[in-house]
Order: sequence, then structure tokens, then C-alpha cells
Amino acid sequence: MRRAAVAVAATAMAVSLAACGSAKESGGGSKESGGSKKGDALNIGLLLPENQTARYEKFDKPLIEKKVSELTNGKGKVTYANAKQDATTQNQQVDTMITNKVDVLIVDAVDAKAIEGSVKRAKDAGIPVVAYDRLAQGPIDAYTSFDNEEVGRVQGKALLEALGSDPKAGNIVMMNGSATDPNAALFKKGALSVLEGKVNIGKSYDTKEWKPENANANMEGAISALGKDKVIGVYSANDGMAGGIITALKAAGFSKLPPVTGQDAELNGVQRIVTGEQYMSVFKSYPQEAAVAAEMAVALGKGESLDSIAKDKVDSPTTKQVPSVLVPVVSLTKDNIKETVIKDGFYTLDEICSAQYKSACDKIGLK
Repeated sequence: MRRAAVAVAATAMAVSLAACGSAKESGGGSKESGGSKKGDALNIGLLLPENQTARYEKFDKPLIEKKVSELTNGKGKVTYANAKQDATTQNQQVDTMITNKVDVLIVDAVDAKAIEGSVKRAKDAGIPVVAYDRLAQGPIDAYTSFDNEEVGRVQGKALLEALGSDPKAGNIVMMNGSATDPNAALFKKGALSVLEGKVNIGKSYDTKEWKPENANANMEGAISALGKDKVIGVYSANDGMAGGIITALKAAGFSKLPPVTGQDAELNGVQRIVTGEQYMSVFKSYPQEAAVAAEMAVALGKGESLDSIAKDKVDSPTTKQVPSVLVPVVSLTKDNIKETVIKDGFYTLDEICSAQYKSACDKIGLK
């Protein structure tokens, strides 16, 4: 597992190096960027989708702000708004950003389809748009995220491994993300590419708004429909929902919890992995993703080419050949906590192994 983490880290470093040339080195102005030649005093609008998942306020926002400041010699600023999982609110926030004449928008869409009209309005106003983490529809100029099908494959492989030699001994429940999030469909597609035909999928849900309480209610329904003794594993698309699922499993009186997957390496999720309540999560380098988004935004704001930053192209339902950077991911289990979240500075050992979790940390050698 250590070797796997190191290998992916090396890949991540290579992507990071490719993405981290300064905006000044990105080449001449580009008509495609929608920007014009500007100095460092950029105003970059940042729209994030919700604040229930810990990552957005803890990592994405401050990391993007820091990188923009670094790339603009402290002269650039980030104007921030959070939609709190409301697509209508986010569309209004885009309109406000347009009125305030930001130079570039970084948008993590609540609803990738519903944002299309707002993206077009921004583009018509001469404001380039970077789709962040989710592939928004409309005439976006750039996109950065993780390899989302690979996220699903990593989760599926981990669950299959955890089920052992008889993965069809019972049913698994699939707790997918929100139907309005294109990433959720990619996670599901990746997971199914591993799991279909090898496990019995007893129930599958698209969980409204990714909310843990909705995952909890869905899990209660699955246990009732399938029978407690027939549930042998749960595919959970992220850590927040995993928490709601595990609460439902405990309430149903499982003597031994079945393996539950996750994603995002949230602190609560990592601590559940330490105790054995959650089997795994997916570790994603938010610092790397945030740095790439800032690089793209600053380059676009200055009217410069993305050629030295974005080596890949991705098609959305509305826009073809979008310059893109996809960041690698790592399967996080109790065996590689030190090599992932601690090494990358997400959490300290003391944060993970607080008094409540110290004995569990000691048991798995996390000291």
C-alpha cells in the first residue's frame, strides 16, 4: 500500500509540475480565453456549491485564495460566495459577479446543467469561466477535477477486496451521490465497472443533495427491504453519507458492521477508518486541484494561453475539447494514513488520534 501511495504521489507531483508554471510563462494572449491583457490586480470570483462537506471551507477556499495571491504578487483578490446547495442561489451569485465585473470566475456548480445559462451570460460579458471539481455545462474555458471514474473504480476495488472470497454471499447497497452532480454519475460508472457481475446489488440510490440524513433514511429503507442478515457491504460515494449510513447500520443492530466505502478523507471519515467502522475513503489532493484552478484563472484573467497548464482535453455535454487537468487519487485505508493525509498536512496525528481515538490509533500502529 505504501508503494501504491508513493507511485500515485509521484504521478501527482508530475501533474503538479506540469500545472505550476507561472501564468507569465503560459504564452501569449489567446482569443479563446475570452480575457484581455491585464496586470496582477485581478478580481477572481469563486463560487463553491455547499458548506456541509468539510473540504470546501477548510481546504478549497483558503488554498485558492493563497495561490491567487502568490501568482499575482499579492495584488489579486478572490471574491467568494457559497450557494449552500441551492442552484438558484448560485445562478444569482453569478449574476452578482458579472455586475461587479470580476475578471474570471471559478465555479463549482451545484447543478451542472442548471448553471449553463449563467456560464453563457458570464462569457457574453467577457468573463472566462473555470469549471472547478464538477464539469459545468455551457461555454467554459477550462476545467480541473480529479479522475472521477477512477475514484469510483478505487472505491469498487476496495469494497470487492473487503468482501473477501465470497462477494455474492449477500447484497450490497449502492449509495450514490446527487443526480444533479455529474461527478456522482462518474463515480457510479467507475464503481459499477468493477462491481457489476461480481456482487449482488440489492438496492441502489441517488442521494438527494448528498445529505447524510438522506443517506441514513435510504439505508434504513434498504435494511428493511433486504433484511439485516443479507446486507454484506455498502458502496458510499463520500464520507458524509458514510456517516449517515453507519448510524443506520448501528441502529439496526448489526453485530459486526459491513465494509463501507467513502471519499474526501474528511476527519470524521479518517477517524471511522481508524476505529474500523468505515473501511476506506478516497484521498484527493485538494491543494493540487486548487493550485491548478488558480493557475488557470490567473492565466485567463491576463488573456494568456493555457497550453503550458492544461495538457488534456475533456468534452462536456455542451462544449468540446475543454482544456483540462485531472488530478490523481489514492485509496485511503488504515494502512496508509501516515503516507497520505498526515504527510500532506491535511491533519496532524494529534487531530486524528484525539483522546477518544487514541486506543484505536495505538491498535493499528498509528503513533
